[in-house]
Amino acid sequence: MRQNPSFAMSDAGEIRRLIEQNPWVTIVSSTDTGLVASHYAVLLDGDVDDGDHDALTIVGHVGKPDDLIHGLGERELLVVVQGPHGYISPGWYGDVPSVPTWNFVSAHLTGVPELLSPEENLRVLERLVTRFESGLPQPRLMWEPPNDPEYVRRLEQGTVGFRLTPTKVVGKRKLSQNKPDETVETVIVELESGASPYADPRLAAEMRRDLETRKAAR
Repeated sequence: MRQNPSFAMSDAGEIRRLIEQNPWVTIVSSTDTGLVASHYAVLLDGDVDDGDHDALTIVGHVGKPDDLIHGLGERELLVVVQGPHGYISPGWYGDVPSVPTWNFVSAHLTGVPELLSPEENLRVLERLVTRFESGLPQPRLMWEPPNDPEYVRRLEQGTVGFRLTPTKVVGKRKLSQNKPDETVETVIVELESGASPYADPRLAAEMRRDLETRKAAR
């Protein structure tokens, strides 16, 4: 991802927030037969990150044989985290020369992952299930009936868990920061409007948060 100083996102806490809110990532590897990509959910590593608000270590798993396809644990891979994003019309910038653009928040984490033991992988799988089931009125947790321990163990055996502490992190937040505050406000209103086919409350909220943070820092 090409970096632009005006849009750089270097604060580890913000990148952590991005990962927490957008856990569905793209994993990319360069192999002897070409590029390969897979899509999986990840979590910040609770063991490593406990009390460390700057740590960016993530944990996750791939289903077999994706571990072999990626050469998991043997070569560098890229994890792409994609946050809110959407089309921005030049008409929202007022009566000034302008072109369409796309606002977005994204981070790239690069490194060689460490493979997890079966027990570590089980803990990560349990955390993943708990994370996404916890919002339901009747959560179905991993070890609860009708699942039994034998079934859960078979589930783990079909996956390979990993921990990635990135050696390179590139974060980018492109949210119209190069426009006047009043223009950013107009774009936010358009993204919040149900009348627009490009309405996106999540992107609008991200822009609002960024704008208020920049105002407070002045």
